[in-house]
Amino acid sequence: MSRGGREKEQNGPERRCIATGEVGDPARMIRFVVGLEGQAVPDVGGKLPGRGIWVTSTNEALETAIKKKAFSRSAKTQVTVPDDLFEQTERLLAHRLINLISLARKAGLAVTGYEKVKSLLETERARLLMQASDGSERGKSRLRSPPGKDVFIGCLTSQELGLAFGRESVIHGALTAGGLSKQVQAEGIRLKGVRGMSGGKKPSNKEKTTHER
Repeated sequence: MSRGGREKEQNGPERRCIATGEVGDPARMIRFVVGLEGQAVPDVGGKLPGRGIWVTSTNEALETAIKKKAFSRSAKTQVTVPDDLFEQTERLLAHRLINLISLARKAGLAVTGYEKVKSLLETERARLLMQASDGSERGKSRLRSPPGKDVFIGCLTSQELGLAFGRESVIHGALTAGGLSKQVQAEGIRLKGVRGMSGGKKPSNKEKTTHER
């Protein structure tokens, strides 16, 4: 049972969020460990040694954990929270997602460019649709996500998507089915939650809106 007497939604292991107290799927949470100097360290890959401290992958939960000193309470010792812990976590999640998309591209599982993405969607071979958060909304609306849940990733900027595809900037991308697409999907959910948007990261005042390519 999770908090409130709810039945578990999956049969795998669950973790309790130090900010909300909710128990959930670790795939939708972020693991932290206490570093050698007693500081909170984001472990987005889940491989660093030490006892895991788990936070739900939303900006609200992470901000709450930081403000309420939940890391120290969970670790039962004084834990230093770096001033840029939120930014560190977001940056590492984005880097992980970009690398996974890049691996999918190199494996021939990802395409970019409006026409190629459109073709993949129309032939029902697309598993995920990816569009840059700072792309033209009019241009992006011309493509519809494949059927299913959490099949759209809109939390990366055009520059970030460009890094994944080895280009200066990318607006549209799509992935076919496969193990990597599942990983990309999971990481997209985590980054989207931390960036606090339903679709993607809003461009800052310094970022210019990129027109569709």
